[in-house]
Amino acid sequence: MLNRLQAYISRHHLLGDGKYLVALSGGADSVCLLRVMLSLGYDVEAVHCNFRLRGEESDRDEQFCVELCQKHHVPLHITHFDTTEYAALHKVSIEMAARQLRYDYFERLRTSLSAQGVLVAHHRDDSIETLLLNLVRGTGIRGMEGIKPRNGYILRPLLCVSREDILAYLREIGQDYITDSSNLVDDVQRNYLRLHVLPELSKVAPRALDNITTSMEHLSEAVCVYDAAIAQSVEECYHDGIFSIPALRRQPSPESTLYEVLRDYGFSSRQVQQIYEHLDAPVGKIWSSDTHILAKDRDTLILNQQPARNQEPGTSHKEPETRNQALSVTRISRAELTEISRDPLCATIDADRVTMPLTVRTIEQGDRFVPYGMKGSKLVSDYLTDRKRDYFQKQRQKVVEDATHRIVWLIGERVSDLVAITPDTINVLILRYS
Repeated sequence: MLNRLQAYISRHHLLGDGKYLVALSGGADSVCLLRVMLSLGYDVEAVHCNFRLRGEESDRDEQFCVELCQKHHVPLHITHFDTTEYAALHKVSIEMAARQLRYDYFERLRTSLSAQGVLVAHHRDDSIETLLLNLVRGTGIRGMEGIKPRNGYILRPLLCVSREDILAYLREIGQDYITDSSNLVDDVQRNYLRLHVLPELSKVAPRALDNITTSMEHLSEAVCVYDAAIAQSVEECYHDGIFSIPALRRQPSPESTLYEVLRDYGFSSRQVQQIYEHLDAPVGKIWSSDTHILAKDRDTLILNQQPARNQEPGTSHKEPETRNQALSVTRISRAELTEISRDPLCATIDADRVTMPLTVRTIEQGDRFVPYGMKGSKLVSDYLTDRKRDYFQKQRQKVVEDATHRIVWLIGERVSDLVAITPDTINVLILRYS
């Protein structure tokens, strides 16, 4: 077993010189990991987390780890967590709370000790359980790789051996361990798979677990090819948050290309399937994740962040002299106006043709105004479409309206013809938006 582990470590370039931390729970897997690393001559220190979830059992586990490390002269770092309180505070499950607390502590300790990595005792059967869970929940190709031997500074040298191999090794060297009683209850999916499904698979085909492991290794190699092809596809059809739909359709797998980009922005595989099936949807069709919006705009899909929930509403200006971040208003006489600014964020209007106060707001459905130079009104959305503004530009578009809710300025675009300066203008308002 030691030779097999050393070969696996070398093949994946997992360990080298320097110090490593071993996550030690006291269970068979982590005890085996510690003893193996010592036998192979690596410089290791142990880390034990007491999550205070199982009363006397938790204290028993901690004491076992203390005695084991003392016997083998291994430095041991111990930390205690109030896992239940953390889970309630952060509104996560107990399992997720324990995971977050554990790995956050591992990284802080690794950094403070200048260790090369943290070794955890996931083995072959854990990886197969992960594959089966991913299949049950619905997964892409990466979910079929199982557990990877390296994830940043987290290293898993035992992935090439089974739980049975681990127990046999511990018997051979006469090493005892403790058993977590919660692992013997099939009240969670992973425990059910471990206690019932994997044994049944082995009955159906004695080499089933070995064959699944081999398949996962082949899939890991296939993922490398897949990633290279997807990277090429993404480069050809996606730039700066915009998909070109014609270019997307030319890819060998448009749906996979969409998924590999959008999954990082919170879109599920089911949403991506719907997006792909509706590439011919009308302009303005949108799909949302918790953090982002994808909008159809002519022959493109445009990705943007969700607007901030605490975004401030439009600002009302009760007097012409009011100044603030959004809009400054200056009143002058027509005689004082020497020239009309060409700055798109500055507008000059007839002061006597508006009713104060003025309000800055984003556009709303059904908004109309009379663009300068026209006699009839036009939907703001149609005006912006004519100007080739995309969905998100429309959503961000600001207007200034007066007290009668009449739009007097489409900011950055055009003033209303109803308030434009004429030869009869006496007083002028100069509006500057920032």
